[in-house]
Amino acid sequence: MSSTHTPITFKGRNLGVAVLVAAQLLIGVIHVVFGVWLLSAPRIVPFLGAASNPDIYSVYTVIFGLLTLIFAGGLWLEKRWSWVGTVAVALFVITADTLTLLDLPSIPGIPKMAGFGEITYSILILLYLSQTYIRAKYKITKT
Repeated sequence: MSSTHTPITFKGRNLGVAVLVAAQLLIGVIHVVFGVWLLSAPRIVPFLGAASNPDIYSVYTVIFGLLTLIFAGGLWLEKRWSWVGTVAVALFVITADTLTLLDLPSIPGIPKMAGFGEITYSILILLYLSQTYIRAKYKITKT
């Protein structure tokens, strides 16, 4: 009798990867839609000259959403670049939100209330993607 068990899969992918991809797709869509909505929202007072804080945060939100969608697709296709990109985005989010929570210079407009949840989610992503069998699936070797 063997003590190993067959991992649960969905369409040939590890269930954890499928859940991560689904969550990333949802987060990406929400951020793209919210960022575009913020960019298109009418301004009460027009800003002249340099971009305003709301515009910077709106563009950041759209870019974050698009990158999340692209990397989620790559994770589903088991591409190495998507693992690297997802880790990079998670590290950036942790850094930017931590700076915001500490009232240090960061992306203008990041809401503090979202920081704790985004940091927690990003840490969970990093912990999951750093597991040996996930690293092996994406051909990530320890240096």
